[in-house]
Amino acid sequence: MKRKIVPFAVFFFLLLVSYQVMNHPYSPHYIDAMTKDAATVAAQKDELYQELLQKAPEYEVKAQNAKIDRIWKAMPGYNGLKVNIEKSYKKMKRSGAFDEKLLVFDQVKPEVRLESLKPEPVYRGHPDKPMVSFLVNVAWGNEYLTKMLPVLKENDVKATFFLEGRWVKNHPELAKTIVRDGHEIGNHSYNHPDMSKLTSERISEQLRLTNRQIKETVGVEPKWFAPPSGSFRKEVVDQARKMGMGTVMWTVDTIDWQKPQPAVLQHRVLSKVHNGAMILMHPTDPTAKSLGILIQKLKEKGYHIGTVSQLLNEKRLVVK
Repeated sequence: MKRKIVPFAVFFFLLLVSYQVMNHPYSPHYIDAMTKDAATVAAQKDELYQELLQKAPEYEVKAQNAKIDRIWKAMPGYNGLKVNIEKSYKKMKRSGAFDEKLLVFDQVKPEVRLESLKPEPVYRGHPDKPMVSFLVNVAWGNEYLTKMLPVLKENDVKATFFLEGRWVKNHPELAKTIVRDGHEIGNHSYNHPDMSKLTSERISEQLRLTNRQIKETVGVEPKWFAPPSGSFRKEVVDQARKMGMGTVMWTVDTIDWQKPQPAVLQHRVLSKVHNGAMILMHPTDPTAKSLGILIQKLKEKGYHIGTVSQLLNEKRLVVK
């Protein structure tokens, strides 16, 4: 019994000594804390600091929750903005005057997030987010895919490639190249069936086999599923969610599989693009020829181009 009491007594003694040292009037920790407290008190008495406190609410933006829209189904939220008083004060203190250009903001997350909503397909990003995403469905078109990848790399653009499981099995090196280039990988079924007409068992098989093939080949677990030809029923969306995937559709379609002239494809995209647009494309000749111009024109319009995950997260983009 004594052996148990002695170590505990020693531990308690050391803890008491440590507390006294940390809070001793002459300890570095104590002095540092007191200095910071004094600086804070002094700042709070400053007229500039008080002005900041008074004006901050005028510049703050409320976070927007994710929601189920009647038309657009599942829609992501968008971070709000809150003025960081301390950092803003430090920047303005040099001039001693309030300057809204020197305000420093912290992002505030919404209370309701996309992943907490009931399973519904996603058609677009948040309408206030000036970003678009390229959705590239891959089940064929290797000769054009090898032309598209260098264009994306040259322009430092990341897309989301939805890969058919069978295609990954037959073209593992090309799948690995897509991942090495930093693109996001999604599930596009195993052999491109009409998902809306499959039994529950077949739906599960298509999703599961594709995820397994992608994982074994490139070491990635898809977060998103794109139904072939956009065909699905509610059970498809539910099963994808159970496997950890959101179901993704699109708002702008290149219709590149009809092999339009590049100028037609470009007009089709640029005339319909909007904040949060998800732009559907495939590895085709007109898309390969149009990709560089599309990237240039979209950036000129002020759009960021990112993956589906980047588009659908709540992070607010800083527009300069």
